[in-house]
Amino acid sequence: MTNPVQNIVVILADDHALKVTGAYGNSMIRTPNIDRLTAEGITFDRAYCNAPICSASRASLLTGKYPHATGVNLLFTPFPDEGNTTIAEHLQTLGYSTGLMGKTHFNNWAWSHLYENGLPKHGFDTLVERSAYHKFLEQKVRRPIPPATPVYTPGGDRQHVAKWMNADYLPQAVWDEDSEGTFYAQQAIAFLRDHQSDPFFLWLAFKEPHHPYYFPLEFANKYDPASLALPTGSPEDDRWVPQKFKGLTTAEKAGIIASYYSSTEYLDKNIGLVLDALDELKLVENTLVVYISDNGYLLYEHKRFEKHTMWEESIKQPLIIRHPKMGKGGERRDALVEYIDIVPSLLELIGAEPLTAVQGESIVPVLAGQSTAHRSFVFSQYLEDNLAMVCTDKWKYMFTTGSRDLGIGYQTGLGPSGIVHRLYDLEADPQEYRNVAKEVENQSILLDLQEKMLARFIETHPDAASCPQGLSLVGKLVWFCEPRDVGVDQSLEDKPVRVFNSSID
Repeated sequence: MTNPVQNIVVILADDHALKVTGAYGNSMIRTPNIDRLTAEGITFDRAYCNAPICSASRASLLTGKYPHATGVNLLFTPFPDEGNTTIAEHLQTLGYSTGLMGKTHFNNWAWSHLYENGLPKHGFDTLVERSAYHKFLEQKVRRPIPPATPVYTPGGDRQHVAKWMNADYLPQAVWDEDSEGTFYAQQAIAFLRDHQSDPFFLWLAFKEPHHPYYFPLEFANKYDPASLALPTGSPEDDRWVPQKFKGLTTAEKAGIIASYYSSTEYLDKNIGLVLDALDELKLVENTLVVYISDNGYLLYEHKRFEKHTMWEESIKQPLIIRHPKMGKGGERRDALVEYIDIVPSLLELIGAEPLTAVQGESIVPVLAGQSTAHRSFVFSQYLEDNLAMVCTDKWKYMFTTGSRDLGIGYQTGLGPSGIVHRLYDLEADPQEYRNVAKEVENQSILLDLQEKMLARFIETHPDAASCPQGLSLVGKLVWFCEPRDVGVDQSLEDKPVRVFNSSID
């Protein structure tokens, strides 16, 4: 590759399921702007997040390090500034203007009263979060909403799933011009205008389509819930279904999915605003654009919603890279890729100095068509549930200590499972319906994947040298699958807590 581009725009969705994208084969969803990126860039079909939860995944994306290496495994763990260098911090030293618009999930607010000089910004000169949006609303004369217009109203707790997850398929009480996602898109455009003559790094983190699947009034009633087919799952799923999802009616499940689709279409509209601005400002030829989601999402696959699992729908996400100096648009790549590979790849693509602390590997040879393979297997972890996964082209292995019932409000009601090994043949069983870990003919495969998982922990975990040598292979996996960090509740108390308060939105 020659003539590297100068700027980077990363567009990050929240909980975007790969299958709810036109570019990935969905003919019902309307995502023309994401599809445009696919037509103009290179699309990856097997990109895996390193944790199916927002905060841990985002920390890995920004640093190129595994969650256990960043120190962020749990939902409300503050992102340690010391010991972590983000791509934004690295680019600052190279003279880049850096901006983050939208959701951060740094969680530093939790101990805000303990910081001497304000909260860490992790390398972003410009940081526009929800507080800025609220100020925008306070200063704006808003167009009134007609009386008796049905809208989504927050209320209830996470156990009242139909209400919490917008099963009634209702828009927010806001017009598009005043909506939060549109605000972040406009702030991103202002950043582009202000820095069009500088090298810049823009991280645009939308909150859609995260529950309750936010969409403004103009996006109401765009999808017929009855037309959206419900997955069926398998009997093996029953052991892992959270209680809160067991009482949903068919109509409620369909309403949740319809809300998700509308939120995704709204997200795509705002992506289009930014892509159009890049065109208008004549920045396309020197700007690298990446579209990605922090993790995937279950839309009743395996009889549940949300992520927090190692099913394909949770950990395999859209990844699209538009590089104006590289090849033809519309190409696809089938290589196994991890999220920690993004940082070293972006730096190489713009010709910047590498960030030495990363644990990922650049995918530029795959992007450039010089190689069809990247990794022999991918790794992910969800230590809230003491869960880890490795996946090859053909096989997926999931391991859990099962020391607790599913966490952060997703308890099954069946109690802790104890140690469980799950093995899936992704070629014969792509829906992951049949665990074949106990079959005699698969024991050598199981052992190989266990050894791969342990090796990945040993190579990358900061506490690896402290792992007791007398433990068996499985014993060592148990030791590594216990999170070392602590979560915090939102009461701003000094004492950190391990258990998530499920009544918190």
